[in-house]
Amino acid sequence: MNKFIAIISLFLLASNLFSQGKIDGFYKGKNAGALVLGLGFEDPKNYNAGNTETDLGRSLYYVNLFGAYGLTDDLDVNANIPFLSSNQESSLQDISIMLKYRAISTKIGEGNLELSLATGFSTPILDYETNGLNALGQKATIIETRAMAHYSFSSGWFATLQSGYSFKFEETPNSIPATIKFGRASSNWYYDFYFDYQHSFGGIDYLGTPSPQDFREFGVDYSKIGGSVYKPFSENFGAYVALSYILGDRNTFLGPAYGLGLVYNY
Repeated sequence: MNKFIAIISLFLLASNLFSQGKIDGFYKGKNAGALVLGLGFEDPKNYNAGNTETDLGRSLYYVNLFGAYGLTDDLDVNANIPFLSSNQESSLQDISIMLKYRAISTKIGEGNLELSLATGFSTPILDYETNGLNALGQKATIIETRAMAHYSFSSGWFATLQSGYSFKFEETPNSIPATIKFGRASSNWYYDFYFDYQHSFGGIDYLGTPSPQDFREFGVDYSKIGGSVYKPFSENFGAYVALSYILGDRNTFLGPAYGLGLVYNY
């Protein structure tokens, strides 16, 4: 069971490139680690220009390499490198590195409550496109902070709540992210359902007044729902599928995203 938890804790963050939060409620254990190779496809048919829905759409593909390692039983480090492609635009995007620390673990009622803190950063790898409908990101260096509460039962059911603050450099507005997740982790299956949210402070709007000169200045708000299913094939290997849907908000595409991948635990 411990090895299974080590595997799923990796896939949780790699199953969808832009969802499920920056951290998860499971720890690898000292000197244990894992790698995840994920593939995904986003197929939005509409775009919110500011808060106004338009018929602008695009197709976005990604390949994502994710790894994590337990420095101690209560301290994990993870790293993430995505490659994105949208029509004629393709590039490595932003490398992300996070440290997660379990500060408190205590039994409450029929389950166990864990409180964790995390910090890290992401920064562009290459000079990718930031303007137009096929932009691959906002190319901002970001300092991330997170706090998380994770409550789990011996039966495998769990609930996780996390939030924090994203300090964004250059022109990109700072933001507050939040994710709530429910699911069950057993020795044979893992599945979850989550709601993901981001609120940005200020910024400009697409098709706004004055006309935007730099898409990096956009304030991006979104609400997303999604779910994941993971199946282990052995103590070291497993595979997952994931589905999510962006419900909309400000300066974001609306529509579904699909993901799948392989997990290797070492």
